[in-house]
Amino acid sequence: MTFDNFREDIHAIFLKDPAARSTMEILLCYPGLHALWFHRRARWLWTHRLKLSARFLSHISRFLTGIEIHPGATIGRRVFIDHGMGVVIGETAEVGDDVLIYMGVVLGGTALENVKRHPTIEDGVIIGSGAIVLGPIRIGRSAKIGAGSVVVRSVPPGATVVGVPGRIAGPECGVKLADEPEAMPDPMLRVVSRLLDRQNRLEDRIRIMEQSLPTPEAAALRESSVCETQIREALKEVIDPEVGIDIVDLGLIKEIRVHENSVHIDMILTSKTCPLVDHLSEQVKRKVLGVCGIENVEISVLDEPWNWDRFVKQRGTLKEI
Repeated sequence: MTFDNFREDIHAIFLKDPAARSTMEILLCYPGLHALWFHRRARWLWTHRLKLSARFLSHISRFLTGIEIHPGATIGRRVFIDHGMGVVIGETAEVGDDVLIYMGVVLGGTALENVKRHPTIEDGVIIGSGAIVLGPIRIGRSAKIGAGSVVVRSVPPGATVVGVPGRIAGPECGVKLADEPEAMPDPMLRVVSRLLDRQNRLEDRIRIMEQSLPTPEAAALRESSVCETQIREALKEVIDPEVGIDIVDLGLIKEIRVHENSVHIDMILTSKTCPLVDHLSEQVKRKVLGVCGIENVEISVLDEPWNWDRFVKQRGTLKEI
């Protein structure tokens, strides 16, 4: 190890850990840094065929730091193991540059043969606390592994993986919006949202088919549809103050049912205890009263996920304005 390596390691900790206050604190109180320094010595012994000495040195490092790095593992530059207790990195693991690893992470193997059996972590990857990455898979550049995830398949560059087993949760097409805050999206929420969106589209098609029938009921449906359209246009003036998007484009209006001079509106607010439920409900009533002669407005709050994809699209549109 050279002086440049020491300085680079310390600078990486300053960049990745806001709790780091001084160089002396880093030198004395960061076991992840100590483990990496031990590993470099053990790695040198391993590559010079002093394998027993290398294993013994890594064992001492494990005893002192709580971090187990096999001397056969390849560790890149500016890697930071934060806290570190319980981290295990297997013999054939390869870790790239600028990787951030939190406590309890396991880069483990799944084969009993003496082959490449541990993962390859590319540059800039972040692995959350307690995550387990198994097998000779590849985690793409700048990917993020959520805390507690179990990853058994390769991850494309820039993706975010969460869950057990790990599922790719975002960003869409591996693209991150500029200045987007860090988030750990729920892939199951996206699936449910898309299913609900598909259901809504099918219901709209059925309604159009019913309106096209040459019956008195179809004529009433057509009149109701015209009124529903006018109500939706009126509701576009109601803005959700949390995100700055109207509640129609945001997908909070699920269904509008018109009957004579009354209307029933189903709203999706994720939770009936939402602090904005009273505010938004009152705004909806004010905007709808008088449209098409409506005199009575009834609102039902549904506890369902909203259209996640539409929300992301609208948020991206706002950032371009």
